[in-house]
Amino acid sequence: MREAAFVKQNKDKWVTFENALSNKTEIAPNLLSDLYIEITDHLSYAKTFYPGSNTEFYLNGIASQAHRQIYKTKKESKNRIISFWKIEFPTLFYQYQKELLIAFLVFSFFTAVGAFSAANEGDFVRSILGDGYVNMTIENIEKGDPMAVYKQQGEFNMFLGITINNIRVALMAFVYGILLGIGTLMIMLQNGIMLGSFQYFFYDKGLLWESVRTIWIHGTIEISVIIIAGCAGLVLAGGMLFPGTYSRLASFKRGVVDGLKIMLSTVPFFIIAGFLEGFVTRHTEMPDWLAIFIIASSLALILFYYVIYPHQIHKKQLHENRLH
Repeated sequence: MREAAFVKQNKDKWVTFENALSNKTEIAPNLLSDLYIEITDHLSYAKTFYPGSNTEFYLNGIASQAHRQIYKTKKESKNRIISFWKIEFPTLFYQYQKELLIAFLVFSFFTAVGAFSAANEGDFVRSILGDGYVNMTIENIEKGDPMAVYKQQGEFNMFLGITINNIRVALMAFVYGILLGIGTLMIMLQNGIMLGSFQYFFYDKGLLWESVRTIWIHGTIEISVIIIAGCAGLVLAGGMLFPGTYSRLASFKRGVVDGLKIMLSTVPFFIIAGFLEGFVTRHTEMPDWLAIFIIASSLALILFYYVIYPHQIHKKQLHENRLH
């Protein structure tokens, strides 16, 4: 890579880092440390390919300054947890919007495949959902309560079981990213096809709206966060496959750390989804407007925190950098 292209590609990060060191902008301590690692990696690259250049001199200067500030005077913020949710994670996640979009498109495609297969193959739904579940649901439909499956367990036991299971599925989607992303795609395939066949089953029974207004009370957040976990798996895989200016080991470590931060961000949302499924979904008698309100609010929450807010944070930081 030519020196000018290297500078152009990374200049914004260097300026952000330099402004943070000069206290012109505020960045979470952990993010500052991550940027320091990236700067030193760029410095090594510059020493190898542009020895004696202004780029090497510049990077060496800010790396030395950072070493003094981070490792000699570093203090953890008292508001570390708040800082993570408010600044650090949204700032981090902005750079992974492409992986999020890919995960969403992949999941949507497999959902469509599941619905199409269910519509064209008579036993497909049973092969995916199992005879036990299908037979039980048909019995519930005949009894006039098609969503009775959500009323079989006690509220707390259902909340706990569902939350743990959802976190397990999400962890699999992330960890299997180590298989060059193929494992993550397989988890997305399984869950997407299951969702598609599940929804077509109720459509075929003339109960599409009944299923949507009930299931998506908890499913909006549940499915969204599984997609986000898939995004984390792709981040992990990307760290292995596309090291960029990093060494492959450093890129892999970065993918692991960033993926873990994405997974950490999902935990509260899985708890919310589990709560809704355990305590709210079972109330199938609730009016449509209330169900729609819960579904719309859940979708708005996910879109705001994972898409809109990261863009807002990024624009704010760019504006602050221009001012300084």
